[in-house]
Amino acid sequence: MTSTETPDVSTAVVADRRRWFALAIVMTAAFMDLVDVTIVNIAIPSIQRDAGASFSQIQWITAGYALAFAAGLITGGRLGDIHGRKRLFLVGIGGFTLASALCGFAANPEMLVASRILQGGMAAMMVPQVLSIVHATFPAHERGKVFGLFGAIVGLGAVTGPLLGALLTEWNLFGLAWRPIFLINLPVGIAGLVLGSRFITESRAPRAMKLDLVGVALVTLGLLMLLYPLTRGRELGWPLWGYGSMAGAVVVFGVLVAYERRKAVRDGSPLIELSLFRVKSFAAGIAVQTVFGVALGVFFLVWTLYMQVGLGWSPLRAGLTGVPFSIAVSTAAGLSVQQLVPRFGRGVLQAGALLMAVGVLLYIGESERYGPAIASWQMALPLVVMGIGMGLIVAPLTDAVLSDVPREHAGSASGLINTVQQMGNALGLGLVSVVFFGEVGDRLRPAQVGPAFVNAFQHALVWVAVVMGAIFVLMFALPRRPAQHVEGGGTASSGRSVREEEPQLVG
Repeated sequence: MTSTETPDVSTAVVADRRRWFALAIVMTAAFMDLVDVTIVNIAIPSIQRDAGASFSQIQWITAGYALAFAAGLITGGRLGDIHGRKRLFLVGIGGFTLASALCGFAANPEMLVASRILQGGMAAMMVPQVLSIVHATFPAHERGKVFGLFGAIVGLGAVTGPLLGALLTEWNLFGLAWRPIFLINLPVGIAGLVLGSRFITESRAPRAMKLDLVGVALVTLGLLMLLYPLTRGRELGWPLWGYGSMAGAVVVFGVLVAYERRKAVRDGSPLIELSLFRVKSFAAGIAVQTVFGVALGVFFLVWTLYMQVGLGWSPLRAGLTGVPFSIAVSTAAGLSVQQLVPRFGRGVLQAGALLMAVGVLLYIGESERYGPAIASWQMALPLVVMGIGMGLIVAPLTDAVLSDVPREHAGSASGLINTVQQMGNALGLGLVSVVFFGEVGDRLRPAQVGPAFVNAFQHALVWVAVVMGAIFVLMFALPRRPAQHVEGGGTASSGRSVREEEPQLVG
C-alpha cells in the first residue's frame, strides 16, 4: 500500500461513520415527530381538565398541528431542495424544539393552540428533509436497508407514543401534569440540532422547483374557512356566518384550481400538479387518502375521550389498552408490503378497509353490551381487528396510488398524497364537533357525563364504519396490481421523488 492510499482509506472510514451518525440524527427527528402526534392524543383529557380548555380548543390542539403540517409539507421539501436539506432540517428541528417549549410552558389554552400550530409548521420544514438527506448520504444499494429501518421507526413510534404520553401524564413529574409530553422534546431537539450541524452533509437539488406561496395561502385559507365553523359552530349555536364561511371555502378552492392551472403554464412549479387528476387511479387514491385521514382524525380523538372521560380511566390504563392495536398495525403493515400485496394486489387494501369496518362494528357492540363496566381485555378483539385492517392499508396505499402516475410526476404525486392525508386528518378532527360533541349535550350533571360520552362514542363509530365502507368502494378504482415506482415510497412529503434527480452535495 502506498502512502497516498492511506488518507483515502481513512477519509472513507470517517465518511462512512459520519453518514451513520447523520442517519441516527434524522431518524430520531422523524421519530420525535411521529411520537408527538400520538403522545398528545392520550393527554387531551388532562389538558382539558387542567388548562380549562373548551371542546373546540382541544380539537384545535390536534387539528391545528395537522393543518400547519399539511399546508407546509410540499413547500418545506422545495425549500430544502433550493436552500439545502441540512439547513432546512436544522431550522425545522430548532423551531420544533422552541415550539415544544412554548407548548410545555403555555399559560392558557389559546397559547397552547398557537404553539401547536407553530410546531406543525416547523415539522413541515423538518420532516421532508429526512429521506432526502438519506438519499443524498447513502448509495443506492444501501437505501433498501435504510428505508426498512425507517419503517421500523414508524412502527416503534406508533407503539411508543401513547404509552409514553400516558406515563408522562400519569407520573405528574415535578407537578407539571401533562406538560412533560412537550418538554421531553427539548433535550432530544437540542442534541439533534448540535449533532446535525456537525454530522449531516449539505445537499441541494440541481433543478429545484420554485415555491408557490400563493397556492399555500389559498389552501390554508380554504381549510380555515371550512374547519373553524365546524369546530366553533356547535358552541355558538351554528350561526349564519359559519355556513357562509364553509360555502366561501368552496369558492376559495375554485380560485386555487384556476391559479394552479395558470401557475403550471407560467413556470411549471405549481403546488398541486392538476394534470395528475386525469389519472383515474391517482384521483381515486387521493380521495381514499383524504377520507381515510378523516376517519382516523375522528376515531383517535373520540377514542381517548371515551376511555378517559366516558369510562373514567387513567391515562396509563388508556395507553396500555391501545397496545394491541399498535402492535397489530405494525405487524400487518410489514406483512402487507412484503408478502400479501405482491400476491393479491388491490384486494389486500380492500380487505383492510372491510376489517377496519368490522372492527369498528365489533367495538360498538362491545361498548353497548358492557356499557361503562367494559374492561380493557374486552376491547382487545375489536382493536386487533381494526389494527390489522389499518396495517393492511397504510403501508401499501402510497405505492398503489402512484402505480399509474408518470415517472416525471412521481415526486409531486407523493408529496400531494402525504399532504391530503394530513388535511383529511385535520378535517376529521374538525368533524368531531358534529359526530361526537353534538351528541354529548350541554350543561351535563357529573353523573350524566360518563353515559353521554359513551353514547357519543358509539354514534361517532357508526360514522367511522360508514366512511370505511366508502373507502372500500373507492378502492375499486385503484390498479389491481400496484407497481412500486418510487424507491422507498418517495420522500414522504417533500414533493419530489427520491429517484427523480441526483442531489448536489455542498461543502
